[in-house]
Amino acid sequence: MNAIPIKICGLTREQDVLAAAAAGASAVGFVLYPDSPRYVSPERAATLAGLLPAFVTPVLLFVNALAAEVEHAAAGVPGAWLQFHGDETPAFCHDLATRLGRRWIRVARIPKETPQDRLPFDLLKYASQYSHAHALLLDTLVDSYGGSGSTFPWSQLPINVNAHLVLSGGLTPANVADGIRAVYSRGWSLAVDVSSGVESAKGIKDADKIHAFVQAVRATPLV
Repeated sequence: MNAIPIKICGLTREQDVLAAAAAGASAVGFVLYPDSPRYVSPERAATLAGLLPAFVTPVLLFVNALAAEVEHAAAGVPGAWLQFHGDETPAFCHDLATRLGRRWIRVARIPKETPQDRLPFDLLKYASQYSHAHALLLDTLVDSYGGSGSTFPWSQLPINVNAHLVLSGGLTPANVADGIRAVYSRGWSLAVDVSSGVESAKGIKDADKIHAFVQAVRATPLV
């Protein structure tokens, strides 16, 4: 069994937080983006995060939020990581996270289309621009923010990304092993992130799917 960190994102209910922790998730994510079907208020995020046992990390997801909004939400969830999913600049992310004393994740939204068999996204340049991020989360570019539900071409990622990577975008219990095998050695380390792939409806997680996802990750050989 491997020890790849697993983040279950888009939690809205107490039972889903408890199911994720019981299954062995390393982190859980709360979406503080009002246009998302998985949105929770800062107060709701604080309540749900309060259910977490030791060593399960809460992550607060923002999309183009004002600094004051991030500060307010972070104050209610001590120790939470910050995840910036919009058009936030490197300086905004770094300066705000530093002022709050928080670790942070920057999302890279990668297009699905691959003209001429070449990934139309310069991940190496992006990693350099966001070099202060504690991880880059690789999601699929879609029209909306806060979770795509679809994959991008993993095999076309560069092999020498100077960052800790979190693979996201369309992962399910059925395909996460393929994603891990494709991306595992391309950065400094690899974690995985799932939202819609363990749901029965948007914002409603399925405990059996969560357990199946965690089991699929743990069973994937890292060779």
